[in-house]
Amino acid sequence: MRLAYLGTSAFAASVLERLAAGGRAPELVVTRPDAPRGRGRRLAPPPVADTARELGLEVHQPEQVSDDPRVVDAGFEAIVVCAYGALLREPLLSHPGLLNIHPSLLPRWRGAAPIERAIMAGDAQTGVAIMRPTEGFDEGPVCAVQSEPIRPDDDYGTLSARLETLGAQLLGQVLEERPPCVEQTSEGIVYAEKIGPRDRLLDPARPAAELERVVRALHPHIGARLALAGGQFLGVRRARVVEDPADGVQAADGRLLVGTVDGSLELLEVQPPGGRPMDARAYLRGRSG
Repeated sequence: MRLAYLGTSAFAASVLERLAAGGRAPELVVTRPDAPRGRGRRLAPPPVADTARELGLEVHQPEQVSDDPRVVDAGFEAIVVCAYGALLREPLLSHPGLLNIHPSLLPRWRGAAPIERAIMAGDAQTGVAIMRPTEGFDEGPVCAVQSEPIRPDDDYGTLSARLETLGAQLLGQVLEERPPCVEQTSEGIVYAEKIGPRDRLLDPARPAAELERVVRALHPHIGARLALAGGQFLGVRRARVVEDPADGVQAADGRLLVGTVDGSLELLEVQPPGGRPMDARAYLRGRSG
């Protein structure tokens, strides 16, 4: 089968790896143009471009993909989209083999950050849906769906790894069996908005369990953070809910606690401003020294 793959993010890059390992390497990999990244704002390729080149696959980085003849008019039997990060338009939307891998149980968590939002919300499960893209935002008919439990200790890294594998496997089944696509129900629609600065902030006015989920949902790729004096932020990479009372942010017996509206959050691994990740105890020793 002649297959093209459209993707940009690290999640899409991992799915691409799994497709190639399963004998479904695409003939063409399409991703976004190089963009400024990091503190130096140097041009860098998207994760999918790096992965595709490591796999020896042809990479194409057009400014606009929806009317690109190398994609639309090349005779591909299937064009798979996974976290491409740009709106698709005609004539690409009318391609009969166009499919999208979306990591949620649609229509719950349509949008840009479905994995993070599912963990933040305390969902018991999520999953992967294979769907037909339309002009709406993840509103197209669904061809296949499979659920995946969210474990109490899951963070973005562990959960996304399982969903990447599940997405590649489910896509393979769809390409093989060609099941009919069914319109999504109008009930249970929830949007997974892009993660912004306010989503990262650990607000002590919220319950400790909610803050713990934020930490897990944003680890290791984005990172939660706690406001410090002077307008600085302490990155928080691991935390847990504890019964110990705390007033604000305080050290107690070598532990770093944050008092919340209903209890306390113990910070286990942190990242000081401009520094590297470290155990919270090491952070406290450095401050006392």
